[in-house]
Amino acid sequence: MSKKPETDEEMAAIRVGGAVTPHNSKIDLAPYDPIWPAQYEAEAARIRSALGDGALVLEHVGSTSIAGVSAKPIIDILLAVADSSEEDSYVPALTAQGYRLHVREPDWEQHRVMKGERPDVNLHVFTVGSREIGRMLGFRDRCRSVPEERRLYEDTKRRLADQVWRHVQHYANAKGEVVEAIIARALGPVRG
Repeated sequence: MSKKPETDEEMAAIRVGGAVTPHNSKIDLAPYDPIWPAQYEAEAARIRSALGDGALVLEHVGSTSIAGVSAKPIIDILLAVADSSEEDSYVPALTAQGYRLHVREPDWEQHRVMKGERPDVNLHVFTVGSREIGRMLGFRDRCRSVPEERRLYEDTKRRLADQVWRHVQHYANAKGEVVEAIIARALGPVRG
């Protein structure tokens, strides 16, 4: 895992357009909403319609994909394409569906984030085969199937959400140690 952005300059460097507005507030977590999976399905249908066979992996990830976990009410979606660095192969089609390119991280697995609205969506785009795909799905599946992991994650989120954060990314970074521990238990020992 690469270092996550911390400073305003680091965040501006990956943000399309470069502008970074500080959050300077607590994180508002909503109780789990059973409508989130249906919102994901509707967005997935839009993405499949836009990309067809180009959507090689499409999964609901993040807190809204884990029943019972409170979350920022933003649907996180994992999309794998043939090559996420080849933006012309997917960005125009998704832009036509109302998404906008928000983050470009070429140094971290060629990760891109596209934003959608109504509902709010973070569409995480990776190249098929990226190790981050297995990590994200392993985390989600472990939290879905192991109540103790789900509680640990929920408790961590609630404790951290009560603090004032300059940027939402700082809150996400602060969850990193717990998230990494859950991923490690989900994926088991790394073999060379």
